[in-house]
Amino acid sequence: MALNPKVEPNLQVLGQTIALLQEDMDLDYFDALIETGDNLLTGEIQVEDGHPKPATVAKLQDLYDQVDLTSLAADDVRLLVQLLILKGYKQEVIQPNHQMTPDTIGLLLANILTVIFRNHHQLSLLDMGVGTGNLLFTLLNHLPDQDVTGMGVDNDDTLLTLASLSSQLQQVKVELFHQDGLDPLLVPAVDAVVSDLPVGYYPIDEKAEKFATHNQEGHSFAHHLLIEQSLNTLKPGGVGVFIVPAGLFQTPAGLPLVKYIQQVGYLQALLNLPQGLFGNTQARKAILVVQKQGGNAQQASQVLLGDFPEIKNQDEFAKFVHELEAFLVANVVVK
Repeated sequence: MALNPKVEPNLQVLGQTIALLQEDMDLDYFDALIETGDNLLTGEIQVEDGHPKPATVAKLQDLYDQVDLTSLAADDVRLLVQLLILKGYKQEVIQPNHQMTPDTIGLLLANILTVIFRNHHQLSLLDMGVGTGNLLFTLLNHLPDQDVTGMGVDNDDTLLTLASLSSQLQQVKVELFHQDGLDPLLVPAVDAVVSDLPVGYYPIDEKAEKFATHNQEGHSFAHHLLIEQSLNTLKPGGVGVFIVPAGLFQTPAGLPLVKYIQQVGYLQALLNLPQGLFGNTQARKAILVVQKQGGNAQQASQVLLGDFPEIKNQDEFAKFVHELEAFLVANVVVK
């Protein structure tokens, strides 16, 4: 994706404001990013207990006067915030599950949702692990022909604050819920659930045991439980589109997950993403498309399995995407 040349000057200036706030207020990178975002949104530099100092306030004001977001489209602002967060990843220790979904994958999911809901003018969309919101905002910014209600759930308050900041700077309306995605959800039933699912074991066995996909011994996989929770949250005939480990169903725990999906819904597609997007084979991920029973939903005559070609093979990649679109039109029917 080509970067709007107007993004870079804003990136440099805001990077300087973050560094000034870090030094003056003894903040870590992400707290300083949140602070500078609040200053931008309020139009006023927040001073508490004498910090930032007057000299720093003067420098900050000069820098904020150089920031121009009005000439940027919402998705350019999203990219700006994304790049600022990525700079923070170089300074702070980040859990692997907190890494942002690459834009290439986000755009693929946007295309899938566009095709599936091509006849719908209104759409409710929930991200089950919204994090900083980058995936959700990519989808919202690339579903322009629909009135989309965007929602996100996450249990990390810093990530949710960054998501809220990004949404306000983009002027994109979303509802964000600070809660464990495996607690009873505060959100209504939705047309679509998306998520770049956090991979690993869920530590609270007592809570996991309430789900059909929990492991009989030891901890259960969080991503399995979240798929089940998502299916529970979908409207009849609703669709879940998830980023999952490429070997999702190749473990002993994968069989109960398949059985559960078949009990309440339909497994429509599992497509391995291009290997070149990942550092090694073990890190490779796939796109999983499932549909809840009800409405006009039906099982595809044959589950679509396959591997995306490498993106550099543009003709092959475009052909595969076209075949995927044709499959979705023919097999994934929603009201």
